[in-house]
Amino acid sequence: MSRVLIIGAGGVGSVVTHKCAQVPEVFSDIMLASRTKAKCDKIAKDVKQLQKRKIATAAVDADDPKQTAKLIKSFKPELVINVALPYQDLAIMEACLATGTHYLDTANYEPPTKAKFEYKWQWAYKKKFEKAGLTAILGCGFDPGQSNIYCAWAAKHHFDEINTIDIMDCNAGSHGKAFATNFNPEINIREITQRGKFWEQGAWKETDPLSVHTTFDFAECGPKEMYLMYHEELESLVKNIKGLQRIRFWMTFGKPYLTHLEVLQNVGMTSIKPILYEGKEIVPLQFLKAVLPKPETLGENYSGKTNIGCWIEGKKDGKFKRYYIYNVCDHAACYKEVRAQAISYTTGVPAMLGAKLLLTDQWKRAGVWNVEQFNPDPFMKDIGGHGLPWVETAPTGPLPI
Repeated sequence: MSRVLIIGAGGVGSVVTHKCAQVPEVFSDIMLASRTKAKCDKIAKDVKQLQKRKIATAAVDADDPKQTAKLIKSFKPELVINVALPYQDLAIMEACLATGTHYLDTANYEPPTKAKFEYKWQWAYKKKFEKAGLTAILGCGFDPGQSNIYCAWAAKHHFDEINTIDIMDCNAGSHGKAFATNFNPEINIREITQRGKFWEQGAWKETDPLSVHTTFDFAECGPKEMYLMYHEELESLVKNIKGLQRIRFWMTFGKPYLTHLEVLQNVGMTSIKPILYEGKEIVPLQFLKAVLPKPETLGENYSGKTNIGCWIEGKKDGKFKRYYIYNVCDHAACYKEVRAQAISYTTGVPAMLGAKLLLTDQWKRAGVWNVEQFNPDPFMKDIGGHGLPWVETAPTGPLPI
């Protein structure tokens, strides 16, 4: 039985809180904190109604390590689950080191003033966490997170050598809005508008944003156009999956979404460069975030499903092998269970399970780690029972690109 502090009260933070509340034998005491306490209080009310658990709430500025450390010292959690903004990762890690608290997040750090996310800043904390005897688990959402664990599972149980990995993320749902993002709009749009990047034959190769695409028939979602992007799990998997010759990441987008995005880019609304407006300096993308629908409000009318998985090719017993593992998640079912849409759900559930594995000593190891560096078996054994079952197939033909 352990105390846990969850920082971040968006859609993912809500899911993590609900799912932790469903496991009282591990998470005995839960506190949810964010900059706006009212958001935490609303989630606490839903948790009490749906999960029959009472949780504590608090206000905290996660940009300030001292303020976060003060809250940690007051509540005394064994673990902090960070589902705040990626900009705040390092500050929260500092607070955990200052208070002797384990750490887990779902997205890697990126500086606020530059749309560039990579693990180097967090990997640099490895020796500090080792010296403190603390565990820091990075990227324990779905992608990154469950997708990485799928790769570790495949490497352990299905392949002697993995040569190629294609991670494919499909959202075939409909929220009824003209334009909205399924997680934090600022982070989402910064990610999508970057140049594409993939790793092949020992080198990183770049493409123009969303310029490479193909149609793939996703189980329970149908044929969808998926676009080559750079995604953070590629960086850690290149490092941790031996024998890899190529790894790519794909995400589906509909034509209306891309049209809206193109217009917003053309008029400068996706820029992160500050401008003067009525004598004040504002960032256009942050203003756009303020006027777009909040991701946590999309769930009630969301229909359709998501399909996220890994297409892996390599060798087993000297023979070529093709393997595809994926999860299908239903938006409406997620809302019924935890008042969230499936994008938040698929990120929040693995975070809860990673926290559970840490707190039960199955994933507790001093240092800073990506999830594929742990034993995948206990995660894969339990994840289906927590709402994200997986399907394994042996495709007969190659990917259509």
